[in-house]
Amino acid sequence: MHENNGINRAKFYQLALFPMNNGATNVYFVLILSYIATFGNKVLGIAMVFASFMVTGMRVFDAITDPIIGAVMDKTDGKFGKFRPFMVIGNAVMALSVIALYLLTPLVPDTMMWLRYTLFIVLYAVWVIGYTFQTAVTRSAQPVLTSDPKQRPLFTVFNTIGSLAGMGVMQFVGPIIAGDNIAGDYNATWFAIMTPIGIAVSVVLTILAIIGIWEKDQTKYFGLGGKQEQVKISEYVGIIRNNKPLQRLMIAGGGCKLALSIATNVTVLCMLYGCMTQFGTTVNEAGQLIGKNRYDSLYLVMMVMGYVFSAPFFLLTVRTSQKYGQKRSLMTYVTVALLCYIGVLVMLLLWKFGDPAWNLSIYEGTLFGPDFKITINLYTILFVLFFGVGYGAYYSTADMPIPMVADCADYETYRSGKFIPGIMGTLFSLVDKLVSSLSATVVSVALLFIGVEDLPTKATPYVEGMNWVVIALFCLVPMCAWALCLASMKGYELDGKRIKTINAVNAARKAAIASGMSMEEAMATITDETV
Repeated sequence: MHENNGINRAKFYQLALFPMNNGATNVYFVLILSYIATFGNKVLGIAMVFASFMVTGMRVFDAITDPIIGAVMDKTDGKFGKFRPFMVIGNAVMALSVIALYLLTPLVPDTMMWLRYTLFIVLYAVWVIGYTFQTAVTRSAQPVLTSDPKQRPLFTVFNTIGSLAGMGVMQFVGPIIAGDNIAGDYNATWFAIMTPIGIAVSVVLTILAIIGIWEKDQTKYFGLGGKQEQVKISEYVGIIRNNKPLQRLMIAGGGCKLALSIATNVTVLCMLYGCMTQFGTTVNEAGQLIGKNRYDSLYLVMMVMGYVFSAPFFLLTVRTSQKYGQKRSLMTYVTVALLCYIGVLVMLLLWKFGDPAWNLSIYEGTLFGPDFKITINLYTILFVLFFGVGYGAYYSTADMPIPMVADCADYETYRSGKFIPGIMGTLFSLVDKLVSSLSATVVSVALLFIGVEDLPTKATPYVEGMNWVVIALFCLVPMCAWALCLASMKGYELDGKRIKTINAVNAARKAAIASGMSMEEAMATITDETV
């Protein structure tokens, strides 16, 4: 065991590789959760409202299956460990279902729409099951990877690397493939090209994650005595009721995930960087304002800037977490994000359609080509500063609740003696996914309010009211979520000092049980005062 003084520590390569599991599933977060409504509407011809509500419905289904998978995981301890089988099975199911959904379903003739609707629902549901299998491991395996409070914050750094290799690659490549000279605007060809790319990236990241957790996926790292817990679903409510830190983390993490899901929704970004940024505007026969669309010269640049601004914040969050605990770090940088987004809100309120001085603009022409021309203005500079610092601060904390779930799992072992990381991780995911399931529906309903019946793409003309939809979804929703996060974290008791005490008590109890003491006696005699 790589342990000192009862603390389970991970090797560097384990800390670096296991977070790739989150990167592997984040590939599908983009490929499926960001684009499936567009696929259903634009490729299969399914009604926008139906496609969007299906995204919500399946996300709810995903959330419901989480605790079931978590309970099965807690009972699992076979030849291949507790977590690795779920990673392999989950990734394989996702790959096969996405191939069938994105590559085979469009072959169904449009005269058989009933079959398109049916396959859309069934294959999406199968994908959800695979997604649940693999995503459940990301949170559930945290307690066995390391119990060192100085190592756990490092997850966010390596998770970012994994996300860049997974989600970042998909977000970067997607708009390029959607170029007019390659596949076009998110059509069947685009999905046919992106599917094998996404699967290949996800498989590679999954293999790396399996290597990272391999040595730790053993009984000796499971809880106080290594026995597998038999927890009934009926006991879940009691676990949530008695584990106060988990309650608060669910509220904070769920709210922030909803904000991220809505603000980074491809439809919202198409409206912000495409529909709203058209200069030299005219009015077409339908009464819509049209002009020169700036999406291709804005989206990728803004995405890269977001990641660049995030880099220093990741270093700051790790140092703050190691010195003061993850609670202090989360609250500090969420506050920075909230304050900066007040500036983003002001900039969006000052925006004027078709006016270059009050609009986002970075360059014209082909990037670094003979027609390339810098067009950046003061409005863009101020927007980039407010957005960049705010997004950087928030993005560095977006996945911080994942290692914090491990703290809640350790607290549950301390409180009840039960080692149930699967249930703890998936209970958190349950609320996380239920809340974020609303994102596609919220976007669609907001569009219906301004009379838009099809999901906008980069080629969609501006419609009156889109700016207010963007202000609400890109700005106000995240700000409300961050305020909720700060309120819930205020009473979160698992700060750095408390975690050290809990880990010391758990380690002492584990040693006592290994020496022959019963679980009940260890729980009763070894307390905060005795360690």
